[in-house]
Amino acid sequence: MKKQLAILALAATAIAPAFAAPETFVLDSTHSFPRFSYSHFGYSTQLSRFDKTTGTVVFDKAAKTGAVDIVIDTKSVNTGYPTFNEHIQGEDFLDTATYPTASFKSTKVVFEGDKPVSIEGNLTLKGVTKPVTLTVTSFQAMPHPIVKKDAIGANAWTVVKRSEFNAGKYAPYVGDDVRIDIAVEAIKQ
Repeated sequence: MKKQLAILALAATAIAPAFAAPETFVLDSTHSFPRFSYSHFGYSTQLSRFDKTTGTVVFDKAAKTGAVDIVIDTKSVNTGYPTFNEHIQGEDFLDTATYPTASFKSTKVVFEGDKPVSIEGNLTLKGVTKPVTLTVTSFQAMPHPIVKKDAIGANAWTVVKRSEFNAGKYAPYVGDDVRIDIAVEAIKQ
């Protein structure tokens, strides 16, 4: 009887789904760009981005959990025009001399099925930390065809009020609502 129980236990182990452990992915800085957009006097929606972003994503598909930790080099702001880059880096907006980075650190990742649909966390910008929720619009987890390692990628967005981060100069003429979109790709380490 003991032998039969041992065989049943071994068979159950062989056919049970494997439990994945949390895996850490490092952002691919050549494919991870936070962008921000805002109304410019109602004439147009201006779109800019940050060119230097680092961070990690921890993903556990089986447990349906995750964590995101991103650091943005605010001095890498790219408006498409060098003089305006300097203007945005000034005290009235990003104040990059005092606050050279912004960050997002998740507190909760919400899943539907196997994919994250929102990420709750804290955004720190210009020394102010506020809770935000990123809405995930796409997510992919698969082996990367070029680097031959597991990789993940996502697009997500949120809207913040820049005045809540001490960057509200010219509001409401220049929109106080700023949409932040982030495209990330990360490679398993």
